[in-house]
Amino acid sequence: MTLTNQATPRILVVDDEPTNLRVLRQILGDRYKLSFARSGKSAIELVEKEQPDLILLDIMMPEMTGLEVCQHLKSMTDYAHIPVIFVTALQDAVDEAQGFEIGAVDYIVKPVVPSTVLARVKTHISLVRADELHATHIDLIHRLGRAAEYKDNETGMHVQRMSHYAKVIALAYGFDDYAADELMMAAPMHDIGKIGIADRILLKPDKLTAEEFDEMKTHTLIGAEILANSRSRLIQLAHLIALTHHEKWDGSGYPNGLKGEEIPIESRIIAIADVFDALTSERPYKHAWPVEEALSYIKEQAGTHLDPDLPPLLEQNMTEILEIKTRLSD
Repeated sequence: MTLTNQATPRILVVDDEPTNLRVLRQILGDRYKLSFARSGKSAIELVEKEQPDLILLDIMMPEMTGLEVCQHLKSMTDYAHIPVIFVTALQDAVDEAQGFEIGAVDYIVKPVVPSTVLARVKTHISLVRADELHATHIDLIHRLGRAAEYKDNETGMHVQRMSHYAKVIALAYGFDDYAADELMMAAPMHDIGKIGIADRILLKPDKLTAEEFDEMKTHTLIGAEILANSRSRLIQLAHLIALTHHEKWDGSGYPNGLKGEEIPIESRIIAIADVFDALTSERPYKHAWPVEEALSYIKEQAGTHLDPDLPPLLEQNMTEILEIKTRLSD
């Protein structure tokens, strides 16, 4: 089935031989939008103008080779993400290794086989779409997290900072890169349940009454309900964090009074990242604490509010933490 015009990916085909361009037009023209270039310079100009979803690139071209074109595009932030497949008669392993080293994702050997071209293109277009969907997913999570913070008279930068702090602490704790990235991406949703708390409580400048605080505490349950029953691993993690990030090491937290290692490690990490940013950030109702005072307070909370293994990791990585704090300042 042919895709609709709006959804149809655009492929840039680059080859100095018109015959090769015609062959690829015949293979791909019914399924994709195609653009054509007969030189490296023209290819770069078309990429800047059209930003294709995929590039099929000949290697042996006069003036500027395909390897040089690929290297140039990969050095440019706006175009480095575009996958490049080399279409070439070269079968030298050294050339193939060089192509992968500079950023190509695949090779197709000439003379091309239509079924091979279609299969390789379909695979890499699917990967592009998956990456776009994942990026949209993450962007939506951050925006929803910011919505909750704005309602709570916070700033959108708070959720970004504490998310990055959480990644640093998670890596120091022993998370692998993938797990630490997942935690960073899920963290902005930790207070999404505040959307369901009445403004008269959420924005009250004075100390909450016992009844008001009981209602405030329900934001963990509201957040968990909002994020419940998702098939996404990332949303499942966000659900866990939303429910348990106010639990305390000594069992005095809420909503379920979990104690010690009953509290998921992800939520324990979020708790210390959240506390550190809250203490060291200026708000309409408070001045920012000096970092030394914040660290001293966090050490005091070890074993009561906070996992006692985490404050040392925060302090040991303070150079990176402070770099994030500066880079993502309000």
